[in-house]
Amino acid sequence: MNRLHATKDFWLAALRADGPALVDAVTETGPDHGMAGLAGELTALLRWVRATVTRGVTDRPVPDAPPAADPAAPLEWPGALDALRREITGTIETLEALDPDFPAWNWAPQPKRASFWQRRVAHEISLRRWEAESAAGRPTPIETKLAADGVSEVLDTWLPAGRRQGPDDVRGVVQLVATDAAHEWFVRLRGPGIALLDTMTILDSDDHHARAKATGTAGDLLLALMGRKRTDQLALAGDPRLVQALRTRVF
Repeated sequence: MNRLHATKDFWLAALRADGPALVDAVTETGPDHGMAGLAGELTALLRWVRATVTRGVTDRPVPDAPPAADPAAPLEWPGALDALRREITGTIETLEALDPDFPAWNWAPQPKRASFWQRRVAHEISLRRWEAESAAGRPTPIETKLAADGVSEVLDTWLPAGRRQGPDDVRGVVQLVATDAAHEWFVRLRGPGIALLDTMTILDSDDHHARAKATGTAGDLLLALMGRKRTDQLALAGDPRLVQALRTRVF
């Protein structure tokens, strides 16, 4: 695995770019094609993140997940758009004001710091921006470095947190190669267990030969792992079930 060096400034820059683009695409598409639901879900999520990340403690909040939107009391479409726009702006301001080491609970086996949410929200907004633009018929790729960090987030955060969607009875090493990022990842699957391998520290005696390999752009790899594209849309070699086992279950 090549090492990534994403930072708060990098994630906030991505948020400042993808947030307005997301609102533009949702506005263009209108309340159909799932956009009303997307706007409501994102507004609730961002409101919850802002309340959670600013507490300054690492204990589990109540509730520990954003509340579901109430289908019986949806906002009218202009109001829903305005609420989404305000929450994106407010979330960027909140995350910008926080030191990455500020204590903040999260649901993953990661340090309980604000940097988790600076990263997580950047990736959530970029993925939702791609979805909204796809609904508008004009998807643009996720930025290459951001997508590569998103693949790493799936492997170092989502899957170790038990968010696997694919089969959990497979064993072997999977190699992922991002053709546009000069980046690769090796992941060892042991049934339900998973380990992200650092090729800089693998010993010669370790068996890290891949039984499966998936190649594509960083964005396509991320979209496949996040269930937005089929894994067979990547260039696959070896056992495809090993690649499918890396797909994550999103909230």
